[in-house]
Amino acid sequence: MTQALVIRGLSKRFGGLRAVQDVSFTVQENETVALIGPNGAGKTTSFNLITGFHRPDSGSVSAFGLDITGLKPHDICAHGLARTFQVAKPFGAMTVLDNVMTGAFLRDKHAAVAREKAREAIEFVGLSAREKTAAKDLTTIDQRRLEMARALATQPRLLLLDEVMAGLNPSEIDQAVALIGKLSQRGLTIVIVEHVMRAIMAVARHIVVLDHGQKIAEGTPKQIVENPEVVRAYLGSYVHPATSGAS
Repeated sequence: MTQALVIRGLSKRFGGLRAVQDVSFTVQENETVALIGPNGAGKTTSFNLITGFHRPDSGSVSAFGLDITGLKPHDICAHGLARTFQVAKPFGAMTVLDNVMTGAFLRDKHAAVAREKAREAIEFVGLSAREKTAAKDLTTIDQRRLEMARALATQPRLLLLDEVMAGLNPSEIDQAVALIGKLSQRGLTIVIVEHVMRAIMAVARHIVVLDHGQKIAEGTPKQIVENPEVVRAYLGSYVHPATSGAS
């Protein structure tokens, strides 16, 4: 299996704070991997290091065989890595279509082609009916969908999703899980940061756990929920439905 993402010894300090310390993990192509841990564990900082928003103090990031450590975000995106943000950042006054076209222009400089690609992404995430709506007028879940559509319009090979289910109700979480499942079925490699554990258990084949900037465990969902250190640091009383007898 091809390695889509290889993280080796990644570290980052902000003053006296060790945000990420010697983190290593590998993501295989067409795999969905979850990055979990308490608030402040270093998950979003890791995303920022992978996607070029911060430069690591040490360590390396390789994607699809190319060392991308320290490259600019737009160059990393051009190499096939796209991301969403923990706080949705649309261009509020622009329509949904125009927002997604900004992503499509990465690959297609002609407006007509970019518009077609943008509409494909909008349809995929279920926003076609809101195409002409200003982004600032969207609901929380639709802003999350817009973030995802804009990332998809760059035609990525690897998609990094940062808490796309934050603030959603249970029904909306189910919709988001279904959408991530569709992305996986299309062959997209996904790395997801998320706190909604039932969603993580539904979508991820492999989980990496961070705490205080360090990797404390990784493995299958079953291995993670049974790991005493992970339970102590993060999961607490969480019990996977499959192991609790719940239907």
